Amino acid sequence: MRKFLLPLLFVFLFILESLFVQLVPADLFGHNRIIVPHFLFTGLLFLTIYVGKKQGLIYGAIFGLLFDVVYIEIIGIYLFLYPFICYLVSKIMHIMQTNIVIAFLVSIFGIALLEVGVYEMDHLIHVTTLDFMSFIHLRFYPTLILNAIFIVIVGYPFKRLFEKHAESLRAD
Repeated sequence: MRKFLLPLLFVFLFILESLFVQLVPADLFGHNRIIVPHFLFTGLLFLTIYVGKKQGLIYGAIFGLLFDVVYIEIIGIYLFLYPFICYLVSKIMHIMQTNIVIAFLVSIFGIALLEVGVYEMDHLIHVTTLDFMSFIHLRFYPTLILNAIFIVIVGYPFKRLFEKHAESLRAD
């Protein structure tokens, strides 16, 4: 049963992102602001921080592909960025001390990298016409604020869950 807990958590977070977009009013942060929940990616980053690089890369690739297939016309953006940023976070965590404040800051940094990476890919292939400063004001800041609030709410439960999962992996 414990083997299915982690995939079920990530599927729940995947569905929660979609529900959040549908149920929360679009003008939550003001007129014409774009807020993008990255609840699944936050879970992947905490998995990478507290369990390990291997788990983060595997789940990042699987759910990056799922995200591309379900939401994006171009397969590969999230399939590449999720595992790549999880890899960078694992390297950062080799330098940093693992505690909840550092996990919060590194997760916000990872989400910022994801947002900029997706914008740059979309800009490169002419999917978006927003200039970079408009992107920063309309999407980047509101997205970071929303995801920072989410991390404050679920950060400690994620930490506890993933530490227990890492202990069970070491015991097996």
